[in-house]
Amino acid sequence: MQIILSLISGILIGSVSGFLGNLMLSKKMSVVAGPLAHLAFPGVAVAILLGINLGWGVFPLIIIGALIIWVLDQKTNLPMENLAAIVFAAGLGISLLFLPIDKAEEALVGKIMQISFRETLLIGFISTILFFSINYFYDNLMLINIDKDLALTSGINVSKLNLIYLLSIAIAVSLGVYLVGGLITAALIALPAAISKNIASNLKEYKIISIFSGGLGSGLGIILSFLYHLPAGPLVILVNVIFFLISLIFIKK
Repeated sequence: MQIILSLISGILIGSVSGFLGNLMLSKKMSVVAGPLAHLAFPGVAVAILLGINLGWGVFPLIIIGALIIWVLDQKTNLPMENLAAIVFAAGLGISLLFLPIDKAEEALVGKIMQISFRETLLIGFISTILFFSINYFYDNLMLINIDKDLALTSGINVSKLNLIYLLSIAIAVSLGVYLVGGLITAALIALPAAISKNIASNLKEYKIISIFSGGLGSGLGIILSFLYHLPAGPLVILVNVIFFLISLIFIKK
C-alpha cells in the first residue's frame, strides 16, 4: 500500500512540476525554484518546534517567499533571479539558526516513501488545481515570457499574472520538497522542461513531453528506491538526468 501511495503522489508532483517547468525554462526562471525551495529548511524548523506536520511548516514559508519576491519585483528594477537570491540568503540564514541538523533529513531528501493516505489525497487535490490553473493561464503567461510589452498592449494584467505565476512556483516547490527535498527541487522542475525542449517539435509536444517525462522520472525513481532501499529524492533526479542525456540524441535544432 505504501509504494502505491508514494507512486501516486510522486507521479502527480513530477508531472505538474514538469508542466510548470516549461514556462519557467522559456522565461529562464528555473533558478527561482531553488531559492524558494531552500525556504523549506526554516519551514521544517517551524514544524519541529511546533510539533506539526512538515507540510504545514514548509508551505506558508515558501508562499511568503514568493510574495516577497513579487513585492520586490514591483518596487525595484532588479531581475527576479537577483530577488530570489536575496530570499535564498534569508531562508538559509534562518535555517542555520533554528533547524536541528539531526532532524533535517526530510528537508534534505524528502519524505515521499513515508507519505500518508491523507497527504496523498491533499497532493492529488493541489496538483489537480495547480495543473488546471497553469493550463488556463498558459497562453498569456507564454506571451508575457516572449514579449512583455506586447502582452501589456494586448490588455493582459502582467502584474497579476506574475503573482499567479510565482504562487504556482511556490506551490509546486512545496510539493517538490515532499518528493526530492529542498536541495534539488529546482532540478525536478527544470529537467523535464529541458528534456522536452530537446525533442519537441511544437508547443503542444513541448507541454505533453514535459508532463510525461516529469511523471515518468518520478515514478521510476520511487520504484528504484523501493527495490534498492535508497533515498527516493536523489534517484528521481538521477533518472531525470539520464532522460536528459538520452534526449540529447534526439535534439531538435
